[in-house]
Amino acid sequence: MPELPEVETVCRGLNQLTLGQNIRGGEVLLDRTLAYPVSSQEFLDQIKDATFGKWQRRGKYLLVPLQKNKGYLGVHLRMTGQLLWVKENEPLSRHTRFRLFCDQSQELRFVDIRTFGKVWWVPPNHAPETIITGLQKLGPEPFSKEFSLEYLSDKLKGRKRNIKTILLDQAIVAGIGNIYADEALFKSGIQPTTLGKQLNPKQVERLREGIIEVLTTAIKAGGTTFSDFRGVTGINGNYGGVAWVYGRYNQPCRVCGTPIQRIKLGGRSSHFCPRCQKEI
Repeated sequence: MPELPEVETVCRGLNQLTLGQNIRGGEVLLDRTLAYPVSSQEFLDQIKDATFGKWQRRGKYLLVPLQKNKGYLGVHLRMTGQLLWVKENEPLSRHTRFRLFCDQSQELRFVDIRTFGKVWWVPPNHAPETIITGLQKLGPEPFSKEFSLEYLSDKLKGRKRNIKTILLDQAIVAGIGNIYADEALFKSGIQPTTLGKQLNPKQVERLREGIIEVLTTAIKAGGTTFSDFRGVTGINGNYGGVAWVYGRYNQPCRVCGTPIQRIKLGGRSSHFCPRCQKEI
């Protein structure tokens, strides 16, 4: 699933390519891609002749104000969604779910193999979170002042869940998924099975710093492509080539040479170095 760095990469690409572009029309090829409204005709009618404003990212959601008082467009890529900026005559993938026709024979396509991705239109004078209700449940952004050491310490205090599962909770911190939870735990020297309540103040500080560091590095690398993620122009993310532990099972740790281990936690794979990440 695209995580914060991948969604941020898409957001920045969209702002370079679509800002000020006019939506001349569109086509919905899979009705269930629309979360709101459920009518494809209503969706297309409402966004026709709108102009893209500046895209924003919130957690793993993408939002763009539609100028000319047309409301907002919201997108969640979920597991395999891609937003691609292509020429209208580009061959159509069989996994294309909707198309927005723009200026100069360009179009924005939503391609989604697993069909879990969702798109919303938010009517004018409505806050996005009133329609995209998942936004109401998000914790602070990792780069925000709200994600302070005091905040994280308070959220971990007394927690009996393992730290890996806690980091995946979008209500605690927005945007982190399986890849960057593993990477942040490696950078902070914490095993994924460690309970939140077991972390001492120094470890919590290292964890917060590790989260910010790996997300910053991954954004600079254009995110991670292990299977389906692509940037807006179809380019792969490059972070996977420098990942510390994720996707590197049984390969030598880049720091100490110990083989990277993999375990299952909450149904998700967790990668770690048993030497660099000490048990508590």
